[in-house]
Amino acid sequence: MRRRRSSASKIPEVNLVPMMDVLMTVLTFFIIISMTLTGRQLISIDIPEEVEGAEEQAEIEAQAESLIIGLDRDGEILFEDQTISFQQLTQRIRTYFSENPEGTLVLKADKELPYDEVAVFLTNLRDIGGNRVSLAVE
Repeated sequence: MRRRRSSASKIPEVNLVPMMDVLMTVLTFFIIISMTLTGRQLISIDIPEEVEGAEEQAEIEAQAESLIIGLDRDGEILFEDQTISFQQLTQRIRTYFSENPEGTLVLKADKELPYDEVAVFLTNLRDIGGNRVSLAVE
């Protein structure tokens, strides 16, 4: 008795699922490590991470003298490392814009502060400073 060999050989199957699991694990590892290495702190205010292209915007704002205003995690207004009221801030902003017509306002809000409070404060600043108000990120 002779056995016939089949003329068509079997093509081995490649299982990609284990390889994709390894790649996703490595990718997750690098994402987590990169997120932990980029944190910075400024004047006791933790501000959110920056998005792409924000460095160029920050350089432009640094060239034109900017008035920097801070909001700490309790929602208190910081100006030149001192807590002030919104009325005092309004007077200083108007004085600043009368002396620097091309000046800009930069808000540095603590990242633990709810965004609703930041948005309301930004709206109030824009009522005073028009379109020359921006939110700083790191």
